[in-house]
Amino acid sequence: MVDDGFYGQKPSQHGFDYDLIVIGGGSGGLAMGKKAAKLGAEVCLMDFVKPSPAGSTWGLGGTCVNVGCIPKKLYHTAALLAEGVGDAVDYGWKAADKGMVDWATLRLNVQRHIKSLNFGYRTQLSKIKNESEGKVDYKNGLAVIKDAHTVEYTNKRGKVATTTAARILVSVGGRPKPLDCPGGELAISSDDIFSLEEAPGKTLVVGGGYVALECAGFLAGLGYEVTVLVRSILLRGFDRECVDRVQRSLEQAGVSLRIGVLPESLEKGADGKITVQTSQGALEGFDTVLAATGRAPDTAALGLDDLGVEKKPNGKVASTHEQTNVPNVYTIGDCTFDSYLELTPVAIQAGELLAERLYGGAGAGGGAAAAGDHLGAVHDALVDKEEALREEAPQCLPGRAQLLRAPALVELRLEHV
Repeated sequence: MVDDGFYGQKPSQHGFDYDLIVIGGGSGGLAMGKKAAKLGAEVCLMDFVKPSPAGSTWGLGGTCVNVGCIPKKLYHTAALLAEGVGDAVDYGWKAADKGMVDWATLRLNVQRHIKSLNFGYRTQLSKIKNESEGKVDYKNGLAVIKDAHTVEYTNKRGKVATTTAARILVSVGGRPKPLDCPGGELAISSDDIFSLEEAPGKTLVVGGGYVALECAGFLAGLGYEVTVLVRSILLRGFDRECVDRVQRSLEQAGVSLRIGVLPESLEKGADGKITVQTSQGALEGFDTVLAATGRAPDTAALGLDDLGVEKKPNGKVASTHEQTNVPNVYTIGDCTFDSYLELTPVAIQAGELLAERLYGGAGAGGGAAAAGDHLGAVHDALVDKEEALREEAPQCLPGRAQLLRAPALVELRLEHV
C-alpha cells in the first residue's frame, strides 16, 4: 500500500474536517467507519438510497440488511415453516392443511425487523463518541467527490453542503441490473420483492444466479406458482455437485426451470396480467416478473472519472489492497474490482482490516477461501469448490454432510393484519 501522507495525523494537524469520509452505509462502510472511530479517527459516514425504478427505498445498513441477506433468510424461514407443516404428520402430528401464507403479515413483520436494525445502526454510531477519542458523524446525503479531499452531498430536501477529509472510502455497493428488453420496466427486482404491498402471485423470475434461485425457492415454498428463465446454466461458478442438488430441490418444490430461454418483451394486458414473449414462444398470465440478471456497481455518479480514479469496464473501482490509483482514496465491498468475493462477511472484514492498517498500524491483509450458502428450496452451503481443492491441495479430502432441517429462526413480533 502506498503511503498517502496522512498516517497518524489528526484533523487539527492535516487541516481537513475529518480523518475519513465513508461514502456508503452498507456492511463494509459501517465496519470501516466504526473501527476507524474506535481507533481514534474522526469519521463522516454518508449514505443515501436512490429509489428503485419501482419506488422502493430503505434505511441505513446497505443491501444485506434491507433487501438482501436478512429479509431473504426470513422469507426462506417462512417457506420452511410451511414445509414443516406438511412433514409434521410423519412425526405423529395431526396437522391441518398448510394453506396459503398471509403475505401482508409476513411483509409487515419483516419490514419492522429491518427498521429495528436500521435504528440500531444509527444508535451504534452515536455511542462511539462516548466510548473512544474518535467519532462517526452520519449524514443522509447523496455524495459526489469533487476533488481528492472534498465531498459534496445533497440531502433528501435538496440542500447541498460540502465537507473535507484526509482520506475517502468508496463503499457504495451495487444495484440490480434492469431487464434489457421492450417492456422491461414492468419487471421488479430483488430491491422490491420484500416490500411488495400485494402478494406476488404467479411469478416469472429471470436469471440463473443465486438471487434469482433463492427468490424462486422461497416464493414456491410460500405457495406461489413460479417459473424461472435461465439463459444458460444455473449458478455459474458454484460447485457443480451443489448446483445439481439445488436444481433437484427447486424442481421438487414445483419450480418450472426453463433453461436456455430468454425474455424478448413484456406486455401488460387490460387484466393486469403480464405476457412475456420469449425465444421459445409466449408465456402468459404472470402477476409479477422479477428480474435477477445480475448487479452493477453504483459508481457512475460519484465523480470518480473526474478525479482520475481508475474503474474497470464493468464500473467497478480498481484497487490494490483496497487502495485506488489516487493514494488517499480507498474502496471496499461489492463496488470493488479486487480478489475477494461479494459477500457481507468479506466486506466487513475488509473494512475492519483497512481501518487497522490506516489507523492502527497493521500490515496489508490478503484474500482467502470464504464460506458461502444458497437459500433455494433447500439450504445449501459450501466453503470452497471441490474441483479447486483437488487441484490446489490434493492431500486434502473433500467432505460433505446432509443435515436434517434445523432452520435458525429469527423471532418476529407477529402482528396480524
